Amino acid sequence: MVFDFLEPVEIELLEFVSELPVQSLGRKISIHTTEVFPDLDKAAIALIGVLENRGVDERKEHVSLDHVRRQFYSLFPGNWDMNIVDLGDVAAGDTPEDTYYVVKNLVDELVKKRIIPVVVGGSQDLTYALYRGYDKLEQMVNLVSIDSKFDFGTENEGLTASSYLTKIIVEEPNNLFNFSNIGYQTYYNSQEEIDLIEKLYFDAYRLGEICNNSTIAEPVFRDADIVSVDMTAVKSSDSGNYVKFIPNGFDGKEICILARYAGISDKVTSFGVFNHNNSRQESVLIAQVLWYFIEGYHYRSNEYPFGSKEQYLKYIVPLEDEELIFYKSDRTDRWWIEIPHVSHVNNKLKRNTLLPCTHEDYMGACNNEIPERWWKAQRKNII
Repeated sequence: MVFDFLEPVEIELLEFVSELPVQSLGRKISIHTTEVFPDLDKAAIALIGVLENRGVDERKEHVSLDHVRRQFYSLFPGNWDMNIVDLGDVAAGDTPEDTYYVVKNLVDELVKKRIIPVVVGGSQDLTYALYRGYDKLEQMVNLVSIDSKFDFGTENEGLTASSYLTKIIVEEPNNLFNFSNIGYQTYYNSQEEIDLIEKLYFDAYRLGEICNNSTIAEPVFRDADIVSVDMTAVKSSDSGNYVKFIPNGFDGKEICILARYAGISDKVTSFGVFNHNNSRQESVLIAQVLWYFIEGYHYRSNEYPFGSKEQYLKYIVPLEDEELIFYKSDRTDRWWIEIPHVSHVNNKLKRNTLLPCTHEDYMGACNNEIPERWWKAQRKNII
């Protein structure tokens, strides 16, 4: 069984937990020990460490998540009503492919059980393993990456933290419907890469766009299945990462806001945090990112695709060649736009679906402006 590959949390950490206040997270979550494995039947969120960083060339040392766990365990939970388990660690296999195999199967099993795997790496090529965990689910997958780079690689390049996206795009089975990047910095990406994002009808938002108005990212997360966070997207002055100095990036508050958006999305079923530097300083922020994701999960409203769209207010906007159909939730005031199923062509999506959007998209449509994300979704849908 795939859970047999998980190593229990170290005894020193358990001793640390025993000295924490009874109200702290460490005292309230179920932890994998040498004697006890958490009961998954009652779990909603499963924390998993993956001690694999061979996808980053310049950093070969052993991955340790002790600092992250100490910081996370020391936090106090909100008014949460879900069960959280810490399943321990996946050790680095003989090859990176061995590690990917274990992570893939863990994600597959947990998602089937409706448990959200929260994976802390390790290098970001583990995102590929998260994605492959959806192969047996026979569904199209939307991936969102919080990253300063797109992580395209050359055709002959192996799978690394800086090339995993190419592997996801070209390898069969191809279950990727959409990729969205949040926070790219132009000078880290070639013009050819930026053009390729446009050619593939993917979504990309520059760092400045999100910093000026983080709410534009909320509909992107609302449509995501997998969210991957590269900690090098956070500037060093806020992350504490001085091993690799990063002058520009998200600040601590902004990355936590984005993590909360990911958590509050009814559709997100796996979340990963990667490319950290094993330091005590950065572990403080990582623990808070995890906390905000869980906080967002607590406030999920189970709207579309789980609720019926008949319960929403419907707005029809006639344009010259077609009409756009919007839906608004009277519970959360969130908006969606319908992507119609075209009967005479081969569609990736087999029925009418709703794409999360903003009130501004609706107002723009009223002024004859077609929302860009809707236009791209239409193009991606037709094979």
